[in-house]
Order: sequence, then structure tokens, then C-alpha cells
Amino acid sequence: MLNDTPLVHIDLSPEYKQNLRTLSKRYRNIRSDTQELLEQIQLGHFIGDRIAGLGEGYRVIKARVK
Repeated sequence: MLNDTPLVHIDLSPEYKQNLRTLSKRYRNIRSDTQELLEQIQLGHFIGDRIAGLGEGYRVIKARVK
């Protein structure tokens, strides 16, 4: 790859962080599984479905991780 610098800033909600913490007690690999998805999004590979109607300056994506 030519450049691995993030193209997109990802802002995680406090609710997401709390849910991730709670789920990590049951699913030990959830952090590494979601980290791969977040890295792909930061590089500009938008995986998942875009949720429309939430503002012009924002891109909200709904994605499922195995």
C-alpha cells in the first residue's frame, strides 16, 4: 500500500463503547473483530449500508461483524 494514513475520522458513541465493553466479557475476540472493520473504514473502504438522512457532513454506516 502506498499510504496507510487514515482518510476518515471515526467517532464512536459512548453507547457503542459501553456495549462493546459489556459484550467483551462474553465474546473475548470482539475487540479485534471490530478493529478490522474500523481499519477498513478509515482507509476509505466503506463496508456495510449507509444510513441516509442524518446530515450532509456525516456518513453513518451500519455494518455487521461475524
